[in-house]
Amino acid sequence: MKYNELADELLDDSKAYHKLLPRYKVLEELCQTAESQLSKAKENITAAVRHITDIAKLLNQLYEYAMKYEYCNKDYSQYVDILKYKNRNPNRTDRSPFSSEEIEALWVQKNNRYAQIVLMLIYSGVRVSELLDLKRENKHIDEHYFNVVESKTENGIRIVPIADKTYPFFRKWYDDDCEYLLHTPEGAHFDYRNYYDSYWTPVMELIGCSHKPHDTRHTCISMLTEKEVSPTMIKKIVGHSGAMSLTERVYTHVNVQELLRAINRI
Repeated sequence: MKYNELADELLDDSKAYHKLLPRYKVLEELCQTAESQLSKAKENITAAVRHITDIAKLLNQLYEYAMKYEYCNKDYSQYVDILKYKNRNPNRTDRSPFSSEEIEALWVQKNNRYAQIVLMLIYSGVRVSELLDLKRENKHIDEHYFNVVESKTENGIRIVPIADKTYPFFRKWYDDDCEYLLHTPEGAHFDYRNYYDSYWTPVMELIGCSHKPHDTRHTCISMLTEKEVSPTMIKKIVGHSGAMSLTERVYTHVNVQELLRAINRI
């Protein structure tokens, strides 16, 4: 069976990995050569990188099952780096991090409450929807972190550290004592469209750029990477979906202080 045919089988049936287990030789070959096989998958599956992510998840499941029933004693799927494929998706929307000059321009506007939000996004790595939907009750202001309790992915449910640089901004919004941490001048919840059109876009025009909100998340990841923060720690902070191996998801426990030390490196 060719790998792309096997990948199609996996993608078509979320339970297909159970069928593969009796075929131990196939399982062994698939798992031990996961890196090269995913490369072949990119050549043969033209859909999108999302399919690569699905395959990586199933590799995690294969190994989880195989280790449980002693088919093998090591989780090789943890070495599969799917992030290298993120820029090869033909259907992707181009994203670019904020430059150091653009970030500096935002700091010049630090007294502008809506420029503050952009900096809060950059130095936390959260999705804009996660920050807009953050309720005051899930904010642990004195402990310098907040909880994301609703997210588009399972890994998105997480603790997010507040960088020392942006703590005064979080504190100021928190002290407004509204239901949601971020809110309109009238104290209401930000609707994304309203936030983007009325607040995000004017800030971008003010500093002379045309970024989208998701670029803040990409910027945070880039900055953490430049400071040599471990990939596992970055995934924990930003809540990367599908990017964690079984070992990282189950056996890696990170406390708030470790998260704070990591985010304060940028």
